[in-house]
Amino acid sequence: MDTLGVGLIGTGYMGKCHALAWNAVASVFGDVARPRLALLCDAKEPEARARELGFVRATQDWRELVKDPRVDIVSIATPNHFHADMAIAALQNGKHVWCEKPMATALADAGRMRDAARASGKLAVLGYNYIQNPVMRLMRKLIAEDAIGAVTHVRVEMDEDFMADASAPFSLRNERSSGYGAADDFMVHELSLIWSLVGPVSRVSGDMAKPYADRTLPSGARRAVETFDIANAFLRLKNGASGVMIANRAAWGRKGRIAVQIFGAQGSLVFDQERMNEVEMFTSDGDPATRGFRRILAAPLHPPYGKFIPAPGHSLGFNDLKVIECREILGRLRGEQTLLIDFETGYEIDRTVHAIAESHASGGWIDLS
Repeated sequence: MDTLGVGLIGTGYMGKCHALAWNAVASVFGDVARPRLALLCDAKEPEARARELGFVRATQDWRELVKDPRVDIVSIATPNHFHADMAIAALQNGKHVWCEKPMATALADAGRMRDAARASGKLAVLGYNYIQNPVMRLMRKLIAEDAIGAVTHVRVEMDEDFMADASAPFSLRNERSSGYGAADDFMVHELSLIWSLVGPVSRVSGDMAKPYADRTLPSGARRAVETFDIANAFLRLKNGASGVMIANRAAWGRKGRIAVQIFGAQGSLVFDQERMNEVEMFTSDGDPATRGFRRILAAPLHPPYGKFIPAPGHSLGFNDLKVIECREILGRLRGEQTLLIDFETGYEIDRTVHAIAESHASGGWIDLS
C-alpha cells in the first residue's frame, strides 16, 4: 500500500475536502506514504479541477475511473443518489471505497452497497468525520473509562440555516430523490456520534416537518417541497439508555451546530460543534458547594491534535477532521485498529433513519433489534 492510487469522483465541497485530505495526510502525520493522486472525475472541466487539486489525470466518466488499474481506492463525493452505483462498481472492480454519507437514498441500495463490500473483501467506509475530532475521541475515552458513570441519556441536536429562507428557490435538496431531508442529511451524523460514543440504537419514534410547503422555480411557478427540513426522534439505545435527536436545516442563526449532551450516573459531558475544540465535563464528586462544569480545551494531550499544532487552544478545523479520517483509512489498510464507520455500521445508521421516517408515517415506535 506504499503507492496507494487515489481516484476521486466529484469536486464540490466534499470532493475538495477529500482532495485536501489526500494531499495533506502524509505531511501531517509523517508515518504514511504519500498517496498517488491518480485520476479525478468531474462532470465539468475535469482537467482544470485535476490541476487545482493535484491529480495526474482527469475524466468525465466515473465508470472509467472505477476500472482504472492505477486506482486502488475511490473517493466518492457526489450527490447521495449516485453513491450506490458508484460504490458497488468500484468494489466489484477490486477497489477500496471512501464514500460520503449517507450510504444511499433508498435502504435497498444501502443494502446492496453493504453486500458488495462483504463480497469484495475490500475496505468500504463512510465519511463521518465528526467522530474524528480529538475532543470527541476524548469524550469516547472518558465514557469508556466510566468517568461519568453509566450513560443514562443522550441528547444530540444538529442545526444549520441554509434552508431557513422561505424565499430561496427550489433545489435538489427539496426533491425526494435526495432523501428524506434533515433525517438523512443531518441525523446520520448524529447517529454516527451516538454509535461511536455510546453504542447502537434499538428503537425509534420519529416525526418530520416542512417549515415551507413550496418554493419558487426559475419559471416563477411554485413547486411543492418533497423533503422535510426538520426531524425529531426519541431513541432507546441497546445499552438501555434513552435518547433524543433533533435536526433542523431551517434554523436561522445556526451555522454548524451539533450539540451533544451525554448524561451519566456520576456526571455529564457537553459539546458544541460551533466550538469544536472544547468540551465541558461535570462530575458529581467533591464538595457540592464548588461543583460545576469545567471546560477542557483541545491540546496535544488529545491525539492526534499534536500532529497539527504543538500548543493547546489553537484550534483544529473541519478539514483537519477529514485528514484524520484519511489517516485512519491508511492505517486500517495496513492492519491497524482505527476509528471508522464501515458499510456494515453505515447500513445500520441508514436503517435507523428509514425507521424514523417509517415511524413518522405510522405514528408509532419502530423496533430495530
